[in-house]
Amino acid sequence: MELKKYRLQTEMENLKQGNEEWFKDYVRGVLESNKPYFEKADYIAYSINQISNKIDYISNEIKELQELKKSLNNSKELAMQITASILTNEYGISKLESGVAISSITVTPEKSKTSQVITIKNEQAVLGLGYISFIPDYSAIEVDLVKKSKAELKELMQFIEVNTITETIPEKIKINNKKAVNSTKSDEIIIEENVA
Repeated sequence: MELKKYRLQTEMENLKQGNEEWFKDYVRGVLESNKPYFEKADYIAYSINQISNKIDYISNEIKELQELKKSLNNSKELAMQITASILTNEYGISKLESGVAISSITVTPEKSKTSQVITIKNEQAVLGLGYISFIPDYSAIEVDLVKKSKAELKELMQFIEVNTITETIPEKIKINNKKAVNSTKSDEIIIEENVA
């Protein structure tokens, strides 16, 4: 915990390109003062160390915030998937209309995403066929796999392997917010629970 903030530390924190002369004059003033040399050294070192401590503190806070953000994103995705599953599988609902804070909640259906993974078995041979971009040109190979016939690809297929990967994206809910700009309704939603 920072107990004291010296003026030199403040000057260092506010130092920017273009205002170096003011800082140089202040440092000269410190060095030319009547204080003992060890106090001058401590004063300069303390100010720099305090800035280092602030940087470390901010770095740790950023790391914790990034971890929290990742955790919240994962929780949100899981909550949306579970809610979608309950709505469709248990209640047969694909859309919930609302009149208060949002327009509706829609269940997006489960999707499959397919992509190809190209594995080069003989890199030199593929480069010799003209698929060059300092490394084999995967983009050109992908284009030719779609556009060319099997006969035209016969030579290339000796040197590569094409695998298909299917990624299933689970169903989840989508919040459809209202588009009205000048809403007079409250943004606050009150949920009352009856306790027996």
